[in-house]
Amino acid sequence: MKNMSSNRPYLIRAYYDWIVDNNLTPHLVVDASQEGVVVPPEHVKDGQIVLNISPSACGNLQLGGVDIEFDARFSGVPRHLIIPCSSVLAIYARENGAGTMFPKEDIESSTPQLEDESEKPESKGLSAVDTSDDEPPETPDPKPPTGKKGKPTLKIVK
Repeated sequence: MKNMSSNRPYLIRAYYDWIVDNNLTPHLVVDASQEGVVVPPEHVKDGQIVLNISPSACGNLQLGGVDIEFDARFSGVPRHLIIPCSSVLAIYARENGAGTMFPKEDIESSTPQLEDESEKPESKGLSAVDTSDDEPPETPDPKPPTGKKGKPTLKIVK
């Protein structure tokens, strides 16, 4: 099986765009205890920090494939922040909480290889598709309807 990169950076960018496109304020929840996290330590509480990453709150935002970097002010002091994507625990909109949470990732291997029984998703509390049903999966009708019923409601004129 080919080893794939983490999908977390892609999901972070997608949620960021979605939140901003809806005129809401994106926030990140970051595990500040992970190696490589550069944030103001005085704003870290219980090992985490919540960061406003809206276009009006930060500058030079780069949502990269490995790190998120941007400039922000804390109590009027400019700072350059570096957030490894693996340390992002959630991204959400401040106004309504819409967003997503991420599980903690193993920094050394962001994509686990399922080599033995103990590493299968079922053993880690993740849901998996149950393929042990006696009934076969539903398949679409092989013959689509051939006759039209009723009049069409839209006519295209060229």
